[in-house]
Amino acid sequence: MARRRGWGGSPPDSDEEASRRIVAAAVELITRTGAEVNIAEVAESLGVIRQTVYRYFPSSDALMRAAALTSVDEFLDRLAARVAGITDPAEAMTQGVVYALDEVSRIPHLGILLSGSYSNRRPEGLTSGEARAFGMTMIRRFDVDWESHGYDDAALAELVEFLLRIMQSFFLAPGDPPRTDAELERYLRRWMGTAILAQAGYTD
Repeated sequence: MARRRGWGGSPPDSDEEASRRIVAAAVELITRTGAEVNIAEVAESLGVIRQTVYRYFPSSDALMRAAALTSVDEFLDRLAARVAGITDPAEAMTQGVVYALDEVSRIPHLGILLSGSYSNRRPEGLTSGEARAFGMTMIRRFDVDWESHGYDDAALAELVEFLLRIMQSFFLAPGDPPRTDAELERYLRRWMGTAILAQAGYTD
């Protein structure tokens, strides 16, 4: 195993432990600063050189993605609690999108799962398999009988893509000044909600 430096005087016993400690350091920095972190900052916090972190994560985006994955279960639990008992799909999605946008502003590394790239350098990541799978997991946690509202698996997949595109637009341009949560709810309920409810009467 390659020689490792730093690590606060306690080098990891395995590559798996090294990876976990790097991710934990990234999560701690993000939580403390509320901002994106890069390889150099994480390496400094661990007392190692950048090349050591690059052995496990080839880019800052890859590290941010790993940090997000460590937080995703907790996020989904909080999201499910936020929309619990809401059976109307338009209202559930309105509340879900507003909550997700709030969480991404509070926990920046979650944004990479929704946008494909925290820095938004890769807009095609928006519809990546990872982002769509995360979106499907989100809406499956809702107390909505999707089938009774006209949604089969294909329609749900398209709905997820639609929602990801909407959220991406707010990531890129939240507005000047940004809407309050109440204003955003009204906006989404009127325009996005109407589109979601239209599926029940849609025929291809």
